[in-house]
Amino acid sequence: MKLKSYFEKLRNIPALIPVFAIFLNKYVLIILVFIIWMFFLDTNSWFIHRELDQEIKELKDNKEYYKKEIVKDQKSIKTLKDSNELEKFAREEYFMKRDNEEIYIIEHEDSIPKKQQNDD
Repeated sequence: MKLKSYFEKLRNIPALIPVFAIFLNKYVLIILVFIIWMFFLDTNSWFIHRELDQEIKELKDNKEYYKKEIVKDQKSIKTLKDSNELEKFAREEYFMKRDNEEIYIIEHEDSIPKKQQNDD
């Protein structure tokens, strides 16, 4: 009863701003409480939905990236099925050699990381 009498006193004040009087309407108060509940307090609040939508967008982006990588890797696999291409790849990437060969690796100063240059 105290709350009801408080609202009655506020309604009877002649200098009360008309906009504030609108917010004292019980239907407006119920709607405001509902909106606050849905935006902030509910387990399925707007903020949680926004976070989930962001996560879905990131996962879709990752999916597209990995699809492109799969296509790129499939092209690489097709080229590596040729024995000449496989040998070229092994020589360039893993420095493999034939039994009767010697391989010399030449490094230029600008290709050596700075940390290794300072250690010498």
